[in-house]
Amino acid sequence: MLPKKVKIVEVGPRDGLQNEASPVTTAQRIKLIDDLGAAGLKAIEAGSFVSPKWVPKMADTAEVLAGIEALDEVSYPVLVPNMKGFEAAKASAVGEIAIFAAATESFSQRNINCSIAESLERFRPVVAAALAEGIKVRGYVSCVLGCPYEGEVAPQAVADLSERLFQMGCYEISLGDTIGKGTPGKAQAMVDAVIERVPRDVVAGHFHDTYGQALANVLAAMERGIAIFDSSVAGLGGCPYAKGATGNLASEDLIYMLDGMGIASGIDLERLVAAGNAISKVLGRDSGSRVARAMSNA
Repeated sequence: MLPKKVKIVEVGPRDGLQNEASPVTTAQRIKLIDDLGAAGLKAIEAGSFVSPKWVPKMADTAEVLAGIEALDEVSYPVLVPNMKGFEAAKASAVGEIAIFAAATESFSQRNINCSIAESLERFRPVVAAALAEGIKVRGYVSCVLGCPYEGEVAPQAVADLSERLFQMGCYEISLGDTIGKGTPGKAQAMVDAVIERVPRDVVAGHFHDTYGQALANVLAAMERGIAIFDSSVAGLGGCPYAKGATGNLASEDLIYMLDGMGIASGIDLERLVAAGNAISKVLGRDSGSRVARAMSNA
């Protein structure tokens, strides 16, 4: 059931940069987003309208959105936590927002200071308002293959939350292995549970590479027919709430694998590597992509 084509959602400019130790300027973030668009990415997370008190590195999201060279065929989703965030996103004329919930109560409490049920009630008016404005909504589920506080996570818990987000109006559900402990068999069991409750074609995989399992988990998910994946250029980011979760799957590594398998993504690998190398230089570190490092040393 391997797909012939996949959609890549690039999360580096938001999920990646907000979790990097070194800050970047507004102009540098704008350049990264423009470089990613030029490389062929069609979905690029541009920022978030979360309180600057909690995520200071995303405080300039409105300025970033105003400054990018927005391409007609590219979506630039932003993360919103509540109605205040939605109103800010609406003022920036975004076409897509994202909301986020956790598959475990402990992570939900420590991440967004409320229970799973409370988070869903908080997001319900946000989704309704967005849909009324013709704005698409993407849903994120955290800790689908393990929680830093509760350990193993039951696939049915992930499936239940995914179904509720889908019924609420999310057009796409991203399943996040937040601490990167998942392995292929567990990834397939989790996906199997989810696609019994929501359509397969709305499910996305978001795998962290903490234990070096991200590409293996992508392949395992593709074997179940999943054709949407999140990744982060240069492997930017991680999760500040999960000790040891120090890297998203690098977009360059994912595209290299897909190209080698003859699976289309529409992304120019050389341009993507250049974009990753440029932002890595700004951050003062080597790229988190093995492919980028290998190409640089070739």
